[in-house]
Amino acid sequence: MSVSSSVRRMTAVGAIAAAVVGAVALPAAAAQQPAHLARASVYISKVQYDSPGRDDRSNRSLNAEWVDVTNSTRKAVNLDRWTLRDDSGHTYTFRHFSLAPRATVRVHTGIGRNTRSDLYQDQRNYVWNNNGDTATLRTDRGRVDDAVSWGRDRGHRH
Repeated sequence: MSVSSSVRRMTAVGAIAAAVVGAVALPAAAAQQPAHLARASVYISKVQYDSPGRDDRSNRSLNAEWVDVTNSTRKAVNLDRWTLRDDSGHTYTFRHFSLAPRATVRVHTGIGRNTRSDLYQDQRNYVWNNNGDTATLRTDRGRVDDAVSWGRDRGHRH
């Protein structure tokens, strides 16, 4: 099962509405600041947290569990030392990787050979919990850039 684009759109609409309501309550000086996008320039675009088929911990099954990270800008973004983490503390750190403009990289759980479009965590166990978890993308300075949650009472972005 994957996080759908309709949930993403509904979340974005809600974020924009909240931003508009919040802007009304700000002092005049703060309200004159430029508006920020409802989502980050680099964001989690899709999560396949439940590997299709039997969960047999084979490398094939592990690699069918993944997170897509997308760069929506016109410039490459250096993701060196950025992290992708779950609620249990499993952390993948991007090493010497630049995400091309308007490109997506898929971060697989299992073992594989890294390419421009596919990276591998080299795990021998599943990372993303099927019944509920949060994928959090942080910059090299530790700032949360994006997060996606799923499961009971968790189908939202942070």
